[in-house]
Amino acid sequence: MSTLTADSRLAHAAEFISLEADLLDQYDYQSWLALWVEEGKYVVPVEPDEQNFEDTLNYAYDNAAMRDMRVRRLTSGESMSASHSARTLRNVSRFRILGTEANGDLRVRNAQTLIEYKFDRHRSFAANVEWVLRPNGARLQIVQKVVRLINGGDSLTGLTFLP
Repeated sequence: MSTLTADSRLAHAAEFISLEADLLDQYDYQSWLALWVEEGKYVVPVEPDEQNFEDTLNYAYDNAAMRDMRVRRLTSGESMSASHSARTLRNVSRFRILGTEANGDLRVRNAQTLIEYKFDRHRSFAANVEWVLRPNGARLQIVQKVVRLINGGDSLTGLTFLP
């Protein structure tokens, strides 16, 4: 059983994660890209409990180049995902520090509910999101973001946005 303690790192991480959600909901993809360290990984595994992302199927397994390409597809107007872009609303909550790496990187988990509106219908997605955040002066940067959709093993169609 864990106990609750006041930790300013948790408040800072929660504020940062809320900012990241807002940037995505407002289509501010260039600011979102600037949140990442160059070697950062964005992962949405198919199976919610998967740990080996390199050797398994993922909805997304993006390095910097792939994140940039994903943003270009979303903003180009030339792909199906961009021609009728979804409106999204992310709610983030239940923040918890999981640990600190030897280099100072902070491991955090939170809950996320995402509502997508597209083609006159709403779809909802729920996920546990695991983060590795790197303090860089007064700001944080994303080293890794793993979105574990609770129904990830099911058939999901048209994830045309960044979860």
